[in-house]
Amino acid sequence: MTPNEIPSKNQIKPTACIVLADGTTFYGRGFGATGQIEAELCFNTSMTGYQEIMTDPSYAGQAITFTFPHIGNTGITTEDNETANPVARAMIIKSYPTEPSNYRSKSTLPKWLEETGRIGVSGIDTRRLTRAIRMQGAPHVAIAHHPEGEFDVPKLLKAARNFVGLEGLDLAKDVTCSEHYNWNETRWEWPNGFSNDSAPGKKVVAIDYGAKRNILRCLKSAGCDVVVLPATTSYDEIMAHNPQGIFLSNGPGDPTATGKYAVPMIKSILEHKDIPIFGICLGHQMLALALGAKTIKMNHGHHGANHPVKEISTGKVEITSMNHGFAVDSQTLPDGVSETHVSLFDGSNCGIEVNGRPVFSVQHHPEASPGPEDSFYLFERFAAAIV
Repeated sequence: MTPNEIPSKNQIKPTACIVLADGTTFYGRGFGATGQIEAELCFNTSMTGYQEIMTDPSYAGQAITFTFPHIGNTGITTEDNETANPVARAMIIKSYPTEPSNYRSKSTLPKWLEETGRIGVSGIDTRRLTRAIRMQGAPHVAIAHHPEGEFDVPKLLKAARNFVGLEGLDLAKDVTCSEHYNWNETRWEWPNGFSNDSAPGKKVVAIDYGAKRNILRCLKSAGCDVVVLPATTSYDEIMAHNPQGIFLSNGPGDPTATGKYAVPMIKSILEHKDIPIFGICLGHQMLALALGAKTIKMNHGHHGANHPVKEISTGKVEITSMNHGFAVDSQTLPDGVSETHVSLFDGSNCGIEVNGRPVFSVQHHPEASPGPEDSFYLFERFAAAIV
């Protein structure tokens, strides 16, 4: 069965329907929760980590097409969640998930999605859908899962076209923590898994724009004593914690929208020449905006765990994980701010630093370890800069 083709009576009746805003329609087999959602559609090229991807707060407002054909075969374990529950609105895959083969698995992907209210669609030609995403530039989409296969395609098309999109939206407020908390968990290690370390370290305030748990673990493992504060925390509230370093987390949405309240706070922090600042993903974009640069919406963004990034000063190439639909425009970097990393896929900006100061950020995710530890040095560099 191909997109736009309604199955015959001799074919298995579809239970899921995907309608792009241009009218392109795909039918498949639904799993997980039933219902309907609207979202921005992206694709992710990672071969592993589907659970971490679905629970990454940076995917708020998006539905994810996984290009790797075998998704769900390692099951579900709560240890792999980057936040409590899935944040991405839906997942689209080629093959229906098989029974998991993984000693750590505690549940199946379909059951997990059903319990957490997220739609899954299988049986899709994900290569063709990915080409549509690349050509249309992260299109808006409506996705429905109905056990009886009853779909009102014109209604779904209207819903896709009425979706407001992510430009101009501050989604960090939707995924940030509601109050501050301390973080003591360190990185996963064989054979014991995660550990807790309550020993005092270098005092770091992490601003939560949608922070992934493994970022916080990496900060802790690098020797930081981490307190996490909500995205809208004021400069005065931050300084009341007497931070020795400031971390700006990843997160979803349009950086210019989040920047309306984040940029003034970061500018005030920048006045303290002795406080190191480190940002990742949205945090990277927030720092760039505070320094006077601009951000742009990408055609289809970068989403995957196989992205080569070059560190300009050394020429070293790191294999990185990425998840972003906006980027810092390197042509707008002001004097005194240098580009430190670039994507070898398209040359887009992947890192900046303030010359002569311990203030830096990267677009990619050094905590995700696809290299597997190509970029962990960034956490160590940040910790070493704190005196």
